[in-house]
Amino acid sequence: MKRQFDLIAFDWDGTLFDSTAIIARSIQAAVRDVGGTEPTLAQASYVIGMGLKQALAHAAPDVPEHLHAALGDRYRHHYFAAQHDISMFEGALALLADLKEKGYLLAVATGKSRRGLDAALATQTLAGVFDSSRTADETAGKPDPLMLHELMQELDVAPARTLMIGDTTHDLLMAKRAGCPSVAVSYGAHEPQAFAELSPRYVAHSVAELHEWMRRHA
Repeated sequence: MKRQFDLIAFDWDGTLFDSTAIIARSIQAAVRDVGGTEPTLAQASYVIGMGLKQALAHAAPDVPEHLHAALGDRYRHHYFAAQHDISMFEGALALLADLKEKGYLLAVATGKSRRGLDAALATQTLAGVFDSSRTADETAGKPDPLMLHELMQELDVAPARTLMIGDTTHDLLMAKRAGCPSVAVSYGAHEPQAFAELSPRYVAHSVAELHEWMRRHA
């Protein structure tokens, strides 16, 4: 079968890494620390994928702006204290290795900070896997399409030949605004019922399902 895509752009948290619960709990704890109304787990999970500042402001609307810096500091405190518990989803590394071997360009488009992403990419397991990456603190946060536009321009790939894979409506809306097809995964931050209106090519319920779809259709 003729290859459909040249560039595969992955979201990070909730798509490749099993980190959504830790992120949501860190958001809840940070809001409590600064005296705001603690968001529910669903509310805290909804903002995953946005840039940190945007996400925290959305999750804690009653926290005044002069406390936003402290809110971000408390989030980072709780997240970094728990990050040693975060690991890749089973099968994710094999998926990346297979795509790399078959000659796809691989990229990361994430709401993480550059500092956080670089720390993960520097591990022996992931060194050299990705051809490029963009983070929310160095470009626009999702669902703004800027990070995908920058990746496609840098790697010289057209939107129709770029596939965005993510676990949130923010990822899918970003892809739609960039003119790119998308695939959703249902095992991350957002419930899959919200995906339909954004027309992903497929919704995978496990990394194994995602890998099989990529073999057959990418």
